[in-house]
Amino acid sequence: MNYDQQKRLLDIFVASILFVLFLPIWIIVPILIYFDSGLPIIFKHKRVGKDGKEFYLFKFRSMVRDADDLLHKHDKKLLKKFKENDWKIENDPRITRLGKALRSLTIDEFPQLYNVLIGEMSMVGPRAYVKKELEEQTRKYPETRGFVDAIKSVKPGITGPWQTSGRNEIPFAQRAAMDADYAANRSIWKDIQILLKTPKAMISKW
Repeated sequence: MNYDQQKRLLDIFVASILFVLFLPIWIIVPILIYFDSGLPIIFKHKRVGKDGKEFYLFKFRSMVRDADDLLHKHDKKLLKKFKENDWKIENDPRITRLGKALRSLTIDEFPQLYNVLIGEMSMVGPRAYVKKELEEQTRKYPETRGFVDAIKSVKPGITGPWQTSGRNEIPFAQRAAMDADYAANRSIWKDIQILLKTPKAMISKW
């Protein structure tokens, strides 16, 4: 059995266990989101997957409705801040009250288990980047173009090397380098190590 086959079995096994283990969350969180800010419950967003193929990544909605349009079409000041800070905004005003709690517990990411089960993502891999983010960031950091090619050679993951390194708030160039290094040196043992580190990394965000 080669690495890709081993990894797929690991993905299905871990995602299935987590799906069942956190079954109450699939019931309670949608109810909480509905009463906090209405529909939709699930947020889907196009991301870049293996070989550059785009797919819809799923999350529990943690922002106001039409948050993407609000950022890109109606709030130029916020958009400028977003891009200057490597596609992140500290204390993002679009995040709902409940969304802050979901994000702090990483619960908003749980629907990505579905992406794993259908084979679009892996439990462990590089960040699932937005296509426009990669285009703009490689213009800003031209030295990362080779990193991006490596990142797109594998499936993106729910967790990965930089998420578990204690260095979540790092610039794109460093993040891309870590993701590319993972893509070039991946192994089942390394995936298992990252999975075992992930609970501690989640708790450290609280």
